[in-house]
Amino acid sequence: MTRIVCLFNHKGGVSKTTTAFNLGWMMASKGARVILADFDPQCNLTGMVMGFRGAEDLAGMYSADPPNNVRDGLLPAFESQPRGIVAVKCVEVVGNDNLLLLPGHIRLAEYETTLGIAQELSGSLLALRNLPGSLRFLLEETAKANRADYILVDMSPSLGPLNQNLLTTSDYFIVPLHPDYFSSMALDSLAATLPRWNAWAHTAHSIEALIKADYPFPQPHSKFIGAVIQKYRPRSGRASSAFQRWIDQLVEGLKNTLCPALERAGMLDVKSFVKATQTEPWTPILEVADFNSLIALSQEHQTPIYALTAEQIDQAGAVWKQTKENMTIFEQAFSDCADKVFALTK
Repeated sequence: MTRIVCLFNHKGGVSKTTTAFNLGWMMASKGARVILADFDPQCNLTGMVMGFRGAEDLAGMYSADPPNNVRDGLLPAFESQPRGIVAVKCVEVVGNDNLLLLPGHIRLAEYETTLGIAQELSGSLLALRNLPGSLRFLLEETAKANRADYILVDMSPSLGPLNQNLLTTSDYFIVPLHPDYFSSMALDSLAATLPRWNAWAHTAHSIEALIKADYPFPQPHSKFIGAVIQKYRPRSGRASSAFQRWIDQLVEGLKNTLCPALERAGMLDVKSFVKATQTEPWTPILEVADFNSLIALSQEHQTPIYALTAEQIDQAGAVWKQTKENMTIFEQAFSDCADKVFALTK
């Protein structure tokens, strides 16, 4: 059975794409067959995996048959075409036989308005009743065709209907955070928004028109499986005092605000979380610093941070030794995170 895991925060700049790529690669390296699904119209994950540099590179990909991106995959439902949704032809990620990419599309945002109308009307219009269940259906069909164990969904930083649908029809979700004031404020917003989305999804699943649609709206059961904190400045192997204060505040916000709200909404099972990880759900499942040069080189070479070579980095001697130590920290952090994701999604 394929598990669909969303990476979501409506605050931008929290390393959702970096996390999806490095975590997906690690999970695939440990034996899972993983699809990276790019549902952010900015298409940063697609560009990173395929080495694209601009919109022109993406445009050259949008003419394939069968569909090879998320928008074209959804097109039969959203354009009312006389054919059904079929699996998207995924791209094999170079360097990892277990990792695939479901490419994004820069025009995916055009479907936001129509999906929003369909979700507000809750299937009352025959022409729109297939839309709310179409995203999950596309992901499931693509997973079956590619024998995937996991799909990691990279989402845009918004509270729009597309993200509402993706998260509430997923199996699990992770919240990426950055140690700053805005991420701290975002926890309050998420604590109010996610339970409301969940309530909408339960209502949608009770509507006969959506249950009997060509692409049935699934019973919502999405669960929170942790937060990740990245992009802080390290000092002596740990976060500097300024960043540590924000990390402590984020953990406090997770403990006292987000996690209680999710537990009340049925989106978090604290006992199961603790049993699977031996840690509380407000303890981040991943915490890594911001080694800027390594992240840039990772994107340039379409390789996870921890798999870069001395030749790619163009270093030797003592400098390479220090860089290698930093890479090892990344590798261990993502390895531990992958193990926690496996444990939490059994």
